[in-house]
Amino acid sequence: MWTTPNGEVSDTSSLGTVTDSTVRPDEAQQLPLTGERTVPGIAEENYWFRRHEVVYRELLARCTGRTVLEAGCGEGYGADMIADVAQRVIGLDYDESAVAHVRARYPRVDIRQGNLADLPLDDESVDVVVNFQVIEHLWDQAQFLRECHRVLVPGGELLVSTPNRITFSPGRDAPLNPFHTRELDAAELTELLGEAGFRVKLMTGVHHGPALRTLDVKHGGSFIDAQIERALAGEPWPADLTADVAGVGAGDFVLDPENIDASLDLVAIAVKDPAR
Repeated sequence: MWTTPNGEVSDTSSLGTVTDSTVRPDEAQQLPLTGERTVPGIAEENYWFRRHEVVYRELLARCTGRTVLEAGCGEGYGADMIADVAQRVIGLDYDESAVAHVRARYPRVDIRQGNLADLPLDDESVDVVVNFQVIEHLWDQAQFLRECHRVLVPGGELLVSTPNRITFSPGRDAPLNPFHTRELDAAELTELLGEAGFRVKLMTGVHHGPALRTLDVKHGGSFIDAQIERALAGEPWPADLTADVAGVGAGDFVLDPENIDASLDLVAIAVKDPAR
């Protein structure tokens, strides 16, 4: 099954409700693939998972010793990574089944259910907000960013990643992924962050490193397209494609601010400057 690189959660979840009492730790090993989020531990999904994982790894140090909110934590693997370095991690997700899963599988995360357009946190209560592969799902992106600004302490940071509209849905007015409401390019994301009161400290992008560029050539010019074509065909994947996908690591991607419009995903660090 192919799931697009759309992040861990959205406000358009189609999963049913699971209460806390229905999920035991031994049953919480894997959430189902729905097309909305990335799930670790699946060979055919590994490319997208590693493409998301690299951003967590590259920005993890910015969470060290801090109170961190992951707004849209989905399966929870990223929030658990952050818990390795943060003083406290609050996870927030709209999908109650994801919340139950995170509570059972990742006990270090203070998981809560809530709407990203109305964050259930006090003003100036967190040092960092993490929002990876989520904003493209939201209907009111501006309201969400204003809420992030509200809950951050002065000097706090918002860390964002999202598919680059230019390369993810090229030449289209509407997103290719049916779970996305609005995709952004770097200029559009910068503008949204500025309108919400943030100063953009860094705008960079995720690119294929040397090994993945070699796989692009091997698979007819686009390693991504090769995966999508096989998934849409509804047939078993060739053994060599499955092996190549399963072998991808986070280190096969690079973050580079150069040639931002050619990046696969956008990554932004935005700051809530103290009021003067």
